Amino acid sequence: MVRASFAGFTTALSALQVSQKRLDITGQNLANMHTEGYTRQQLDVVSINSTSPSSAYISRNTAFTGFGVGITGVSQLRDPLLDAQYRSQMTKSGYTDAYQNSLDSLSNILDESQIQGLRQALANIRSTLTDMQDPAKVLDSAYEVELRNDMESFTNLLNDAAREIKKAEQTEYERLDGETTNRNGAVQTVNDMLLQIATLNRQIKGNEVVGQNSNELKDTRNLLLDKLASYLPIEVTYFKDFSHDGLDADGNALDNELYDISSAGNLLAKKDWPEDVRVDLVYKDENGVTQRLTLVNGSEGTVAENYGNLSITRPDDDVHQTAITITGSATGPDGKPQNPASITITAPANDGPELTGGSIQASLDMLGHDGVNTGFTRGYQYYMDQLDLLAKSFVDTINGINTTGANNGNMILLEGDKASNVGITKEWSAGLVHITSPEDSKTGNILNMLEAMSSHYDSLNGNSFSGFISHVSTTLASDSYANLMNVKSNSIMQNGIQNARDSVSGVSMDEEAAGMMTYMAAYNAASRLMTTLDEALDKLINGTGTVGR
Repeated sequence: MVRASFAGFTTALSALQVSQKRLDITGQNLANMHTEGYTRQQLDVVSINSTSPSSAYISRNTAFTGFGVGITGVSQLRDPLLDAQYRSQMTKSGYTDAYQNSLDSLSNILDESQIQGLRQALANIRSTLTDMQDPAKVLDSAYEVELRNDMESFTNLLNDAAREIKKAEQTEYERLDGETTNRNGAVQTVNDMLLQIATLNRQIKGNEVVGQNSNELKDTRNLLLDKLASYLPIEVTYFKDFSHDGLDADGNALDNELYDISSAGNLLAKKDWPEDVRVDLVYKDENGVTQRLTLVNGSEGTVAENYGNLSITRPDDDVHQTAITITGSATGPDGKPQNPASITITAPANDGPELTGGSIQASLDMLGHDGVNTGFTRGYQYYMDQLDLLAKSFVDTINGINTTGANNGNMILLEGDKASNVGITKEWSAGLVHITSPEDSKTGNILNMLEAMSSHYDSLNGNSFSGFISHVSTTLASDSYANLMNVKSNSIMQNGIQNARDSVSGVSMDEEAAGMMTYMAAYNAASRLMTTLDEALDKLINGTGTVGR
């Protein structure tokens, strides 16, 4: 039997169309080789099957072949496992990067010049006290003024450091809130991303239901998911909505949701229903158990119902009590209202829920943790408390010595109990009080003060005043160094995963160039096939029956 005359042309035409489309996609890949978030695309094709006709006159020995190649769509080359690993690493990097940024702010405040300034101020006090050991100088007002100036210089440096730490705390809060700045804070940024992801879910699903390509929209969504992971620990799940997941409300299989079934009960074809994307927040509850709260539930429900939001509060304008409430989508993975519907993460953990990573948790830790009572992270409070300890110990020590031997017992030289308010008393500045002397020695209190400058105090962890300053500086340097090692480690891990992702999803010029030559060769071959078929038909039509003419 001679096959249909133009069947071969259909095969050649389909080959030309597929080769041309592959060249188009290669061009698209090369054009977007440096586009952020772009995923390499490929053409999905299938061999067109031949269906044997039923006829009483057809030869049973005829061998049927296919009728070319068909295009089923344009897909992206992505590995969901690598995506999950990358986002998990982004969460770790988001925490350590934000924490390092905060430690750098503290390092700028308690830098070498500031620490050296405090040490030098104490050295100046000690030097002046040494000069005043001479009985002839102890009552000299010039030396007392010099001592007062040295102590005032020291207290001013403490005031400056405390003020700068307060500013750093406010800046940290603004990173979360962003209201008093010209850019969005982390809370508003996350809210915007959740809205965009939920909107993209609906757009992508709407396009794919009617057979339209949404690869570029998927790239935008994936890029948003990567960025979201740096703020919050998330898990991304691909699923089919409840009307097409193949299960009823009780979890029993429903074939009619997955397959087209004839009236006779025969399976005709598998339904190709697009997947949704669900985004879950990962956190630990008050018992340390890992829990999940759905932030974006695919395209389920109304526009306002299928995504959550974040809100921030600061009771009594105290940044140390900052709290972020995370409200989930209206329904969870089971289609029912979530319980709990929201969680609140507080700066001081207080045995409540806590995020497992991300820059938001890093900011909360820096604002609420004092390294002793409210979390192990040494935040702004820890270093402020250390300066407060130093200020109070210094004031109590100097005042305690000067009141010894005072006739009225009210010869207070210094005031304040915190680094932010410590200073010289108005009475000393006005010359109403002076350095006192015990009855048995004019230089007794001067010698006691001089000894106090090198003494060690339990309140300062067994350090002297100068030694305690070095201790605080060393602690900050140690924290910064340890976290910097984590930053570098996370960066190496993240780059490694990104390289693995790029090997799958990224555009390689060499691979695309090789593919382009292959597709062009296939295009030329298909063109040659069409020419050959044309020659064969010409011979069949115009040459048959002409022998002997």
